Amino acid sequence: MVHVEVKLKDDVVKSIEMSGHADYGEHGQDIVCAGASSVVFGNTNAIFQLTDVEPVLDINNDGGYFFLEVKEYDQSVDLILKTMIISLETIEQSYKDYIKVTKSEVD
Repeated sequence: MVHVEVKLKDDVVKSIEMSGHADYGEHGQDIVCAGASSVVFGNTNAIFQLTDVEPVLDINNDGGYFFLEVKEYDQSVDLILKTMIISLETIEQSYKDYIKVTKSEVD
């Protein structure tokens, strides 16, 4: 299962961590993994191309791991990240046995 953990502080996205494999289909044919990866990497590329913010990134494609942390508030980055979360939650609605999105508040 793909696990997505979103950390928020006062409704501002601080970090997003995605790990695991959906195991919906064979390697290279897994539409859940492909969809989630497309959402995450597309929105991350948007942050780099449309803003001056450089978030902390830790990515291991082979291991099914992605981590993004925002150190400074930027309204555009927060909007892009919230768009990412909504897209992942949309995938979760259709494939709840293969992807789980959780949110929690941090201090």
